[in-house]
Formats: sequence, C-alpha cells, structure tokens
Amino acid sequence: MKFELQHTDPNSNARAGVITTDHGQIQTPIFMPVGTCGAVKGVHFRELKEQVQAQIILGNTYHLYLRPGLEILQQAGGLHKFNGWDRPILTDSGGFQVFSLTGIRKLREEGCEFRSHIDGSKHFFTPENVMDTERVIGADIMMAFDECPPGESDYEYAKKSLRLTQRWLERCWKRFHETEPLYGYQQSLFPIVQGCKYPDLRRDAAKHVADLGADGNAIGGLAVGEPTEVMYEMIEVVNEILPTEKPRYLMGVGTPQNILEGIERGVDMFDCVMPTRNGRNAMLFTYNGTMNMKNKKWENDFTPIDPDGCEVDRIYTKAYLHHLFKAQELLAMQIASIHNLAFYLRLVTDARQHIVQGDFAQWKRSIIDDLGRRV
Repeated sequence: MKFELQHTDPNSNARAGVITTDHGQIQTPIFMPVGTCGAVKGVHFRELKEQVQAQIILGNTYHLYLRPGLEILQQAGGLHKFNGWDRPILTDSGGFQVFSLTGIRKLREEGCEFRSHIDGSKHFFTPENVMDTERVIGADIMMAFDECPPGESDYEYAKKSLRLTQRWLERCWKRFHETEPLYGYQQSLFPIVQGCKYPDLRRDAAKHVADLGADGNAIGGLAVGEPTEVMYEMIEVVNEILPTEKPRYLMGVGTPQNILEGIERGVDMFDCVMPTRNGRNAMLFTYNGTMNMKNKKWENDFTPIDPDGCEVDRIYTKAYLHHLFKAQELLAMQIASIHNLAFYLRLVTDARQHIVQGDFAQWKRSIIDDLGRRV
C-alpha cells in the first residue's frame, strides 16, 4: 500500500491524498461504508459504486469469523471473491465487538474468550489467530487486535488496558510478518492507538504505534461515551505524533460534524454505521440538517429528497419517502440508506475539493452549524 499526500489546507491540518492498493485507489479524506457481514445493509454493490460512489468498504472480523466462517471464505478465495466487491476492503480486528460482549467474555493475557451472540458457542481470539483470520478474509487493510476500553474508564484501568493492547500489538506485528497473503495481492496492517481520554496515555500509545512504521495508523477508543470535546482533544494529541506521511484512520466516527472536525485535525479515513442505521430509522442527513421522514410535515412535500444529491435523491420525493416509511415498506430503508451514504461520500469529496482549493477551514465554518440542526 502506498500513500501520497497531495495537498494541505493553509489554515488547518486538513489533508488531501491518495491511497493505492492492489484493488484500486482511494481519494482521501474518505468515508468507508460499513459492510459488517460482507454486505452494506440494504444496498447493492451496484448502488454503492454508481449512487454512493464508495471507494472502499469495511468487513468485520468477528462477524465473518462466526458466519459464514473461515472455511467458506477460504474456499471462495477471500471476501472479495465471496461477495463480488472488486474495490479495496478494510477489516477491523473484531476487538470492539468482542469487548462489547460484556458478561459473555473473559479477558486475559493470551487473548479473549467469548461466546457467540448467534448460538452461545465458545471461541477464543488471540493476536495471532486474529491475524490468521484477517489473512483468510483477505482485506487490503487489516487492523491489529486491541482492547477498546469504555470512554468513562478510570486512569488505572485505561493504563492497564493500553499496556495489554501494546503487548498484543507486538504479537500482531510479529505474526503479520511471519505470514503471507493468501490470494496473490498485498495486505497492510494498521496498528491502533488507544489510551482512552488521558493525554499522556494517548501520547505513549501514538509514539509506540508510530515507531513501528506501519503503512497507516488508526485511532480507536473514541466516540465510546466520552464528551465530544474530549474526542477532538485526543485526535489533536495523537496527530501531533503520528507520522504525516502515513494515512490516519479514526475508527467508528461519526456524525457529519464529527467528520469535518476530524478532517480539520488531520484525519484521512472514517467509518460509521450511522448513515445506514439512522437511515433505516427514517433520519436523513443533508447540508441543511437532519430530516425525520416520518414527520407529518413531509406528507405533501413533492420536492425531490435532495435536488443536489445522487440520482435516487432526485427521482423520489419527500412525500413518497414519508409514505414508504409510514407503510413500513422495505424500499424506504433502502432509499434512505443510499441517500445517507451518498451524502457522506459527497461531504468528504467536497471537503477534499476545498482542501485542494485552500479554503477548507472557511468552508467548514460556513456549514458546520447547519449540519447539526433539525429541519
């Protein structure tokens, strides 16, 4: 994997670049739709390419390991061959999912024992077998196995958790370099900076990660319960240390406002389930703010969903989408998911254009408040 930093905004830390993988290029800053089980909920790959204009999607190691399972994925030739997506894929390590299984997992030095949310069966993840699992899945970008502590963790727990994550990272790094890709194309491993809400722990983690010299680096453990202002502070602390010549990935974040704030602080890559999850619950994101399509105010609004949006936005009206949600038609969730994903990709594309033009900071200030209001 290669990363070329092409432009920086003169009045902020925003950057525009391009990541090159064996499955294609990714223009940054970029938003990555979440395809947890190998599919983005309710959206065909054709629509992801043509309407959303997605350049990369995510898969989840925990979910894919449980179902369809590694044997099926390896027989298929990896996730790209299994699901038919021919552009880049990133897999997270499953750490966040495993550690969210409070009460049905046991954490120890060797790894984490957990029970499947599907059938209760017992499993054990270690840094080594997670690397092996991500090799079988075959993502272009693999994430290291880490513990994601809650945002409200006290200092001692956060420090203990970080030390474990760092020891696991060393084991991930070793295993990754002991093994080879399975399907004839290269894979990259991104380590993850943890440290909760504590600046000294974040600096320690960022230094440890930066010293590895990985192809790219991730910032984890944010948007997990801490105040938004703390999240932004931690991004700044970490990005002072992470190398500028490598892409920076902020995991699991977030709202359109969060994304612009992250870009301003030097983040290149984002993912979040919010566009599709909120879309399925009738919330649309737009440059004018959020719209709840179940509200009666849209009942006789025959204007397009978004006249400046993707083709789906221009074909269907607000009144029709309101009707579909009231009638509980599955098409409602599909239209809303496509709209939201397309808006997120449009947002980061517009951000990139303003970085290239040199006026990102001014543009961001002019729209940031409108993004968060309710229409």
